[in-house]
Amino acid sequence: MSTPAPRPLPLFLEMVRRTAESDPDMARRALGGVRVYGDAPRAARTPRPVMASVGRASLQGGGGTSGPPVLLVPSLINPAHVLDLGPGNSLLDHLAHSGFRPYLLDWGTPGPIDRGQGLAGHITDHLLPLLRTINDPVHLLGYCLGGTMAIGAAALLPVRSLTLLATPWHFTRYSDDARGAMQSHWAANRDVIDAMGLMPVELLQSLFWNLDTARTVAKYAALADLPSDDARVAIFAALEDWANSGSPITAAAATELFEGLIGRDKSGKGEWRVGGALVTPTALNAPALHFTAQNDRIAPAETAPDGITCHPCPSGHVGMVVGKAAREGLWEPLTQWLRAN
Repeated sequence: MSTPAPRPLPLFLEMVRRTAESDPDMARRALGGVRVYGDAPRAARTPRPVMASVGRASLQGGGGTSGPPVLLVPSLINPAHVLDLGPGNSLLDHLAHSGFRPYLLDWGTPGPIDRGQGLAGHITDHLLPLLRTINDPVHLLGYCLGGTMAIGAAALLPVRSLTLLATPWHFTRYSDDARGAMQSHWAANRDVIDAMGLMPVELLQSLFWNLDTARTVAKYAALADLPSDDARVAIFAALEDWANSGSPITAAAATELFEGLIGRDKSGKGEWRVGGALVTPTALNAPALHFTAQNDRIAPAETAPDGITCHPCPSGHVGMVVGKAAREGLWEPLTQWLRAN
């Protein structure tokens, strides 16, 4: 097995090389941090039981044999287990221990044969059928792009409540620089994605890195003086392993995201259709709440859907769901919200 490293490694090394031109010490420390990250001990993940499956997508059981069901919908872009990172750092476990019956959606791994399935198709072909396998009214919770897709599902199927976590909807509210970078990245890679039928995780990861290259290098540099068995390194390694893994997304889903949502803001303009129906967040027949992250570079709070109450969390896009601030900032107020609905 190869030593874990940032993925795609060539791009990361190029970012370090550019950093070395102005800050050679930072570049040196970043390379040292990569070694610490690679040497960090890792515990094997225990698979969750599969409660239902539709095609390549499945529902993983999160424990809890009674109480209202909560379905956690992750983004298509990274693996689902950021919502179930490990013992003591799992929103799924927290909900089970708080009297709910949680399920985690795993979108599965698409192949070239799935190239024509867009974002709306993932909702109608996977999310809605899996929701129907849960007999009781469901609290639906979506994270990042999973929240965008959860809004689409809630427009077609009644839910007990809708909770959004760091969910983008108004894509014209990204900064001009960020939106331009995303559109340029798509234009540069569109032909390759069309030929493959898939958008590989490396292309998605490189997009996120390019939104804030200095932060990407600095976070590795911060590891340089830590022993590989430090608890902080273990948390970092779990998160980076999550970010560096994951499945590709279908060419049609990538097209719908980069051209339909990011490019033309079809969701923000009220033009996005799922199952033939226009999706309007304010028309949903369910109580809804949006937990936004105050330091979010991936889905800034400004991009949130209008008309849904926002609860700010004092963290970043990933830190809101895992890490030391997650329990007080998100998990506990989320639990109170769900119990009230």
